[in-house]
Amino acid sequence: MAGKTLVVSREDALAQRRWVVVDASDRALGRVATQVADLLRGKGKPTFSPHIDCGDFVVVTNASKVRLTGRKMTDKIYYRHSEYPGGLRATTAGKMLADKPERLVRTAVQGMLPKNRLSRRLITKLKVYAGAEHPHAAQQAVAVAARD
Repeated sequence: MAGKTLVVSREDALAQRRWVVVDASDRALGRVATQVADLLRGKGKPTFSPHIDCGDFVVVTNASKVRLTGRKMTDKIYYRHSEYPGGLRATTAGKMLADKPERLVRTAVQGMLPKNRLSRRLITKLKVYAGAEHPHAAQQAVAVAARD
């Protein structure tokens, strides 16, 4: 006789959410983004369900100290468009890391989430900061070890 399948309700999933801190200093961008995406979705929890937001709030610190391997600093290009004719803008990963490291990490994590309404709600639970300080001390965030 097989066991019952546990389906967690949305309210139970929201009650189990916690705040975690991930330190990105001296870690590869893709490794950090993978770990953060799994935490946002709740993939490590026994109550994981792909259609329910059962993940945690994630605070990424030291985004400016993230590492890019190979020649990605100069060769990796991020594109965005202003929706006006001729409005295509291109930025290298090195320039983005120097100017807006928060956007670099957020873009990497967003690329690892599914492309649907749920992921747009999940990405709002991601808080990225360039330095070691963050304003979420009141949430009593737990530091998570690196998975490298």
